[in-house]
Amino acid sequence: MTAPEGLVIRPYAGEADLPELVRVYNADAAVDGIEEVWTVEGAGAWFGHPTDQFDARRDVVIAELDGTVVGAGAVDWIDTRDGAHREYRHWGVVHPHVRGRGIGTALIAEQARHAASLAAEQTFEGRTPTLSSHAGVGRPAEALLADHGYRVVRWFFDMVRPTLDDVELPALPDRIELRPVTPDQHEPIWRANREAFRDHWGGSDESIDVLHRILEEPDTDPSLWLIAWDGDEVAGGIWNEIHAAENEALGIRRGWLASVFTRRAWRRRGLGAALIGRSLVALRERGMTSAALGVDAENASGALGLYERAGFEVHDRFTAWRRPLEEASA
Repeated sequence: MTAPEGLVIRPYAGEADLPELVRVYNADAAVDGIEEVWTVEGAGAWFGHPTDQFDARRDVVIAELDGTVVGAGAVDWIDTRDGAHREYRHWGVVHPHVRGRGIGTALIAEQARHAASLAAEQTFEGRTPTLSSHAGVGRPAEALLADHGYRVVRWFFDMVRPTLDDVELPALPDRIELRPVTPDQHEPIWRANREAFRDHWGGSDESIDVLHRILEEPDTDPSLWLIAWDGDEVAGGIWNEIHAAENEALGIRRGWLASVFTRRAWRRRGLGAALIGRSLVALRERGMTSAALGVDAENASGALGLYERAGFEVHDRFTAWRRPLEEASA
């Protein structure tokens, strides 16, 4: 599909672009029934901490039609933990009022071009450079990715516990204790969290700047984190969050178990279940009436079953897609 006359795709210009980018993102999510609401402050925290793998000034683009912002997109890159891929991950949004006019196709083409320019300056150490993206099941993005030669490689669920009543509190394993989180613990907690996910599917940016992004997001509240210690070692934990603006926009009172992790040496001892129960109580005490989390549907550690036993139900489905970069560049 040919892009409409008057469409301009330009580099991100900094904080001045955030209000319009957030407006378009939220409109796109709302019409697709995706229960996610961005804020200018949250996007600013994420875009304001560049790393080697994502720098908003380099990697974000804005789509304008006749001078009005109608879309946006970004590319970052990660090395997958299985050693097979360097993924150039991209996402894009188009305002619902101008869908079906080729703007999404133009954004994907620009992102493939940008990924190729990044790849041209990098070495891969045996990895395959790959484009990747994600989509909500049944949403237009799935058809767009399929039309451009992408294939589904993984499924993910958003799960919701519709009530915070009748919460079970399994005992903590021997020697494990919970301690209030202090600022000097932020970095060791981050390192433990990243280590815990190293045997999971996909990959992530483990740089300390990502922690700084997280800590600057308005919904980050370390007083809600539950961190399990075994002596001086972080055994596991849950970063709990309350997305105030999202709850207000959606008319709900939902807390998020944003990152649930147990390091390998402390798995299969009931720590996860004990932390989940206590997280649900903590969210209830903050006035929440439901809780949510995201999970890899094929997680090898049995996370899906753990969450189901804790009362969570599948609420929405998402897919991860890939396409060889070489194929797209050709």
